[in-house]
Amino acid sequence: MLRVSMVAIVITVLVGCSTAKRPMPEPVFPAPDPIAEQRPSDALPPSTRPTYNLAGYPKAAQEGYVDGCETAKQSAYGFKDKKRYAVDMQYRMGWDDGLSICRGNR
Repeated sequence: MLRVSMVAIVITVLVGCSTAKRPMPEPVFPAPDPIAEQRPSDALPPSTRPTYNLAGYPKAAQEGYVDGCETAKQSAYGFKDKKRYAVDMQYRMGWDDGLSICRGNR
């Protein structure tokens, strides 16, 4: 009887260990390239000037428009400030409008 009990205990322990949930390793994502996520540092050329008069819009909307338009044109000045886009609704509106207008969607 002792032998049967020992076998049952060993089997129970082995089954318990094999079905225990192991923590999954955290996925490893490559670090974003800090240079690629920065706006070009030199002054914007005249070709980046909007074709529409944006004088009545807030500065954030104007900057977003230029960034979105240059992104649509796939120029070297195309840029999307992801952090600002997430929190600044004026920048988001300008970026979305610039992208769609310069793509010809509006």
